[in-house]
Amino acid sequence: MLGIKTKSQDAEKIRKYLINENLFRYGYDLIKEKSKITIPVKKIYDKIGFQKKFPKAEIVDTRFIKTQKKQDYKDILKKKIDTSLLPSSFDIIGDIIIIDITDEIKNFQKEIGEALLLANKNIKTILKKSGMHEGEFRTQKLSYVAGINTKETVYKENNVRLKLDVEKVYFSPRLSKERKRIYQLVKQGENVLVMFSGSAPYPCVIAKNTGAKEIIGIEKNPIGHKYGIENIALNKLKNVTLYNGDVLDVIPKLKKKFNRILMPLPKGAEDFLDLALSATKKGSIVHFYDFEHETELSLGEEKVKRACKKNKIKFKILNTVKCGQYSPGKFRICIDFKVCNEHMEKENEGNMNKFLRMKKTLTDDEAKKMKKVIKEFKKD
Repeated sequence: MLGIKTKSQDAEKIRKYLINENLFRYGYDLIKEKSKITIPVKKIYDKIGFQKKFPKAEIVDTRFIKTQKKQDYKDILKKKIDTSLLPSSFDIIGDIIIIDITDEIKNFQKEIGEALLLANKNIKTILKKSGMHEGEFRTQKLSYVAGINTKETVYKENNVRLKLDVEKVYFSPRLSKERKRIYQLVKQGENVLVMFSGSAPYPCVIAKNTGAKEIIGIEKNPIGHKYGIENIALNKLKNVTLYNGDVLDVIPKLKKKFNRILMPLPKGAEDFLDLALSATKKGSIVHFYDFEHETELSLGEEKVKRACKKNKIKFKILNTVKCGQYSPGKFRICIDFKVCNEHMEKENEGNMNKFLRMKKTLTDDEAKKMKKVIKEFKKD
C-alpha cells in the first residue's frame, strides 16, 4: 500500500493536505517509528508536484494495519447497568481517567472502572470525583476505583511531558488547545511572566515551542511548584525560572517588566489585575482569564477596563476567546489586551529622573517645591 514517510513534526501538515485533496486513506493506522511517521494514501497522481511541495517527504510502498474500532465501555456494561445513567465524557490525564459517578450508579463503580480499563488500553488507573474544586489551590478530592492505586501520572501535550499528582495540583487537560494558542502568539526574544503557574504547563509549553528569551513562573502551592521544577528538568528546559510563593510578594521583588503576562488562575484573577499591570510596559500583552456566562462575556472586558482606568493605563482589547465550558451556559474565557503606555509607576520614575537632571539649574527652594509635587503625585 502507498504511504508518505515524513518527519514527525511535518506529519500533521501533510495529513491535512492529503485530507483536503481527498488522497488520505482512512481505516488504517499511521506507522510511527522513532522520529518518522508514515501516512496511508490512496494514490499520488502528481508525484513530482507533491515532492516539490514537500521535498523532505518520501513516497513509499509499505504495509499498514487496519484500524481497530475502539470498544465503548458502555457496551461492556449494557447487560448490567442502564447505560443512559453512565457518563458519556470524562477527563483523561496521562494514564489516569477521572470520572463522575453519581449515587444512582455508585454500587457499580468497580464494574465501571474495570470496563473503562478494558476499553482504554493505555489507561492504568480509574479515579472518581469525591468533591468540587475547593480551597486556596482549587484542588479536588479524588477516590480510587480500579487499576493501579496511584494519583501521580505523566501527561503529554504540545511536545512536552508534565508530571503531576492529579489530586494535589490543579490541572486542566481541557486547556491544551488554549496553551497551544498562547505559545503560537509568543514572539522571538520575549520575556514572559506566568502568574499562578501550577506544575508549570504554560512555562514548559512556551519554552519548548517558542524562541522566548525568558519565562518566569510563580506558584504558591508548594506541591505544584515541586512538580513544576521536576517538569523543567524532565523537558530539559534552560530558559525557565520558577518561584514558590505568593505573586503579591514575588512580583514586586522581581523589579522586572514583561513583554507578555499570563493570568491562568482557576478563580478570582481580577483581584490581581493591578499587580499584573505593575509588571507591564508599553506594548506588553496580558492574557486575563475569567469565568462568565455566554450572555455576559462583556463583564470580563469591564474588569479589564476598570483595572486599566485605575492604573491610568491606555489599552486595546485584542481578542476574547472561549477556552472551554465551565458549567451550563458559563465559560472560561481569555481576554487578550495590549498595554499602550507605560505604567504610572514608570511615569513617576521618569518624572523623578527629569527632576534630577533639572535640579542643577534650580534654586534650592524651587528644587524642594518640585520634589514635593512629585512625591504627592506618586502617592496618588
